[in-house]
Amino acid sequence: MLLPTLAAALPPLDEAASTIWAPIEALMDRFDTPLERLVAGWVGVLFLAVVANFVARRVIVRGMHAVVSRTKTRWDDVLVEHRVFERLSHLAPALVVYLAARVLLDDPGEELYQDYLRRVANVWMILAGARTLHALLDALVIIGLQRDSTRTKPVRSYAQVVQILIWVSAGILSVAVLMQKSPTALLAGLGAMTAVLLLVFRDTILGFIASIQIEANQMLRVGDWVEMPKYGADGDVTEIGLHTVKVQNWDKTITTIPTHTFMSDSFKNWRGMTESGGRRIKRSLNLDMNSVRFLEEADLERLGAVQALRPYLESRSEEVARWNEENDVDGSSPINGRRLTNLGTFRAYVEAYLHGLEPIREDMTFLVRQLAPASEGIPIEIYVFSGEQRWVQYEGIMGDIFDHLLAVLGQFDLRVFQQPGGADISGLAPLVSAQAESKLR
Repeated sequence: MLLPTLAAALPPLDEAASTIWAPIEALMDRFDTPLERLVAGWVGVLFLAVVANFVARRVIVRGMHAVVSRTKTRWDDVLVEHRVFERLSHLAPALVVYLAARVLLDDPGEELYQDYLRRVANVWMILAGARTLHALLDALVIIGLQRDSTRTKPVRSYAQVVQILIWVSAGILSVAVLMQKSPTALLAGLGAMTAVLLLVFRDTILGFIASIQIEANQMLRVGDWVEMPKYGADGDVTEIGLHTVKVQNWDKTITTIPTHTFMSDSFKNWRGMTESGGRRIKRSLNLDMNSVRFLEEADLERLGAVQALRPYLESRSEEVARWNEENDVDGSSPINGRRLTNLGTFRAYVEAYLHGLEPIREDMTFLVRQLAPASEGIPIEIYVFSGEQRWVQYEGIMGDIFDHLLAVLGQFDLRVFQQPGGADISGLAPLVSAQAESKLR
């Protein structure tokens, strides 16, 4: 015996709905041959199914949406956003087909076909109910995450487990209804075949589960820019299949990655950057530590002509002078007290210069910082975001910034640190030769 399902509750509706099918029966009675009667009956049933679908989706569902839009509560809006009512409306045409079986296949000898049609309608309603419950759980997760008491709990993980159980149960019930078998008997048979199924369909099962997780968590979409160094992938996702995900790299090659590896291995998805409206610029400029010094009065006067630096120099000079005066600093030595340096002034200029560039986003992280000195000099790192995300334009903006900074370094008496090259060594050769000759003399 089957477990009580929606199908068990529907048969009594046949008699109650006899008035609904009266027009169809009247239409069928106008034809003499069984084929003509059957075609006329199906036309009538399809018409009623379309009407039921129209009334359910365009009238009832839209009416409920209108009512929901006027309420002040948030939870009913979440139900509308996740299309819970729309998915529930799919039960209407399935119910019409189920009830139509008695009218279309009522002749002697057609009881078997009538039973088959009702089985299909039952499966339709079971799957429609499963989709409705799936959407309802998604909505409940969003509603739960809006509360402080459940925001820190893994509500989504619990909901996903329940969703998997719902679909597994729906699949077992559907097969049981179609085969007219008990779900417990199906489960017993599946238990004996589990080892074989896992061995034969291992990749398919892993890909299917990964596809559900990827879709549920929105980890990957077609068009996303992803990086997966383990497989040499760096480009746009062009296809997400059950077994493989295809990535078109920037060199136009295609990398095929097993779908389940996106659940087991780490990868970088750049979708967040695209949705944020900014693209990070993170690059350092290494300066020679030997070129760092205090600023003299002549330097302050010369740099004061730079419009971008004028506010900084005025405010900082006043601050330093006030501090030195309050602490009775002896100005005979530059080491005493506080002094402005060419490196700190250069950092201030870089900030002012970047603030004046239109593509740089002011509402995102904006940082010009000095990193720890190393054997390669003192790194001055720029960490900002560009509003231009297109690759060519983005590289052009970043190149223009560092072209300008390299050109103005000399104004601050700073030097770029770089490893000696062949030309540097060749330039030292005459000096070495001259010293060697002087020693020989």
